[in-house]
Amino acid sequence: MKDIKVIEQHITDKYAIYHGDSCEVLKGIADNTIHFSIYSPPFIGLYTFSNSERDLSNCVNKGEFFEQFKYIGRELYRVLMPGRLMSVHCMELSTSLSTNGYIGLIDFPGDIIRMFQEIGFIYHSRVTIWKDPLLAAVRTKTHALLHKTIVKDSSMCRQGLADYLITFRKPGDNPELIGHPEGFTDYIGEDKLNLGKNDVLSHHVWRRYASPVWMDINQTDTLQYRSAREEKDEKHISPLQLDVIRRALELWTNKGDVVLSPFGGIGSEPVTAIGMGRKAIAIELKESYYRQMKANCENAVLKKKNMGLLDGE
Repeated sequence: MKDIKVIEQHITDKYAIYHGDSCEVLKGIADNTIHFSIYSPPFIGLYTFSNSERDLSNCVNKGEFFEQFKYIGRELYRVLMPGRLMSVHCMELSTSLSTNGYIGLIDFPGDIIRMFQEIGFIYHSRVTIWKDPLLAAVRTKTHALLHKTIVKDSSMCRQGLADYLITFRKPGDNPELIGHPEGFTDYIGEDKLNLGKNDVLSHHVWRRYASPVWMDINQTDTLQYRSAREEKDEKHISPLQLDVIRRALELWTNKGDVVLSPFGGIGSEPVTAIGMGRKAIAIELKESYYRQMKANCENAVLKKKNMGLLDGE
């Protein structure tokens, strides 16, 4: 890394994590050195993660949000290797009468696609991640998902909101091909595929991976779910599902590749990358999240070491 403003850093031969602002920390990463990037950016006005004016979640409106996010996006474009991919986890956002003056949705995924296309990325793919609307109704009490709304006036009802994994490609030829000579394994469970004795596992796994809708993602399989949680922890910690990260890494990276998360949170992306034999770089602005990410990364390395899986990586 170049001489940049970093509050704290922890660097090993398996990962490098930084406590600081992505706008500044990304400047220290050399051009065309990242093999893959995957992350969930702060969603406009949905959660407030900190009181820092540098935090994207504190932008007062969509224009300010994308002005700041575009700066980060240009740096992500610069550091990514030609021909390689970046995946962004996002969803549509609900509006409210008090904030927006109307009840409806904001096409946040579409805004993200347009922004990264303006930067120079190629829109590569989008997968819809199914979410149970009943669980969403119970958790969020969203008026549009409640049964009583159907009874009163179903014109105010709508479907639940899916997650999306939107993937972009940097133009150019990929200098390090991502080969799968032995086919795909299955990180979600071979037992769910109902294979016959003559079936080839890899063919069935690819069929699921190639589906435009991933119906089998475990919504509770997140780092937050697996980590110890104290009463004083922030209410809103929203890590990306580990199933999604595993699947993306198997599809679009080789072992030993460098995986970047500019919004590291509590470490879902670097922890998964470490577990799958990739190297990780992650940046996090909020101190308490950085501390938890550091502990989670250390535990991930220790777990692999105890399993005897670090040799030769």
